Amino acid sequence: MDVREERVLSTPARSRQEGSRAPRYALIQDSLREAIESGRVPPNQVLLEGPIARLFGTSRGPVRKALELLHQQGLISRFEGRGFLATPDPGAVEPAREALTPERLGLGIDESPVVDTRPAAERIHAEVEEAVATCLAFGHFRIVETSLSDYYGVSRTVAREVLGRLRSQRLIEKDRHSHWLAGPLTAQAVAEDYEIRVLLEPAALKASGPLIEREELELMRDRVQRLIDHPEQQAAATIARLERDLHQGCLRHYRNRKAGEMIAQSQLPVIVNRMFFQTLGVPRDEPLLMEHKLVIDHLLFGAFDAAASSLQSHLQAAAERTRRRLKVLSVFPEPDLPPYLQRIV
Repeated sequence: MDVREERVLSTPARSRQEGSRAPRYALIQDSLREAIESGRVPPNQVLLEGPIARLFGTSRGPVRKALELLHQQGLISRFEGRGFLATPDPGAVEPAREALTPERLGLGIDESPVVDTRPAAERIHAEVEEAVATCLAFGHFRIVETSLSDYYGVSRTVAREVLGRLRSQRLIEKDRHSHWLAGPLTAQAVAEDYEIRVLLEPAALKASGPLIEREELELMRDRVQRLIDHPEQQAAATIARLERDLHQGCLRHYRNRKAGEMIAQSQLPVIVNRMFFQTLGVPRDEPLLMEHKLVIDHLLFGAFDAAASSLQSHLQAAAERTRRRLKVLSVFPEPDLPPYLQRIV
């Protein structure tokens, strides 16, 4: 790119070029900020989740987060009506509900990569999964299909498809009245998932390990070592990456499809640990890091039996840690949950 082009490249355009690296809410946040600061969106404009989500071709979740961040940064404000005003001083303007257009948000015809063109079920699945996973530790909930479709502005068919996927992941179930139910997450259910993984994952690693490229293993080891050397980088997201490396990446060459599906459906422990890290942060000297490193070191040396044995020991130790963490989470207050999740008393 010419230097002069780089100078005049707008913030949203630059974000769209980097769309594969930035989360959707950040792209939306950048576009809204630039549109407000440039004056294309006037101070009296009311900003609503639904219309903005339609312009960006996304669900309401990323828009909601983008608006909350802009509010926290003092760029927009709440007022007596629904939504936000595009000003930090709501008393200085009379709210106007004019239709937003792609041009006012800086979304030109040739700048479409920010728009999410995936099928609706793909767009909202991760957000619904996150909400359901969060509620599991806090009791028994019903998922209202109509509320879910209204909340995301999608059809009942799309909502049903997403819920069907979550059912196949064993995160939710359907009762005899065709109600979708989630939770409660029990210590027994977590223990059973660990038992399955202890039985299957070491065997899967022995079969898959010889087929993993050395360069890939070295990258995995570097990621672990970086977190060991720099504890300030330890967070729920970085730990989740390590978990995917070991329990998905290292097992992906395993050819037993049925066993692989059982492993994939035994992920309740992952939910507990992710929630624990998000709520309380990663504990100092988290044992998981050294346990992961030991397994990967064995793989790098071609010691596949030792790698499988180390993985088994890691899972057994993790089972006890997860049991304790679930107990800690049970005393925390219930977080804010979307309205399609209704507690069953």
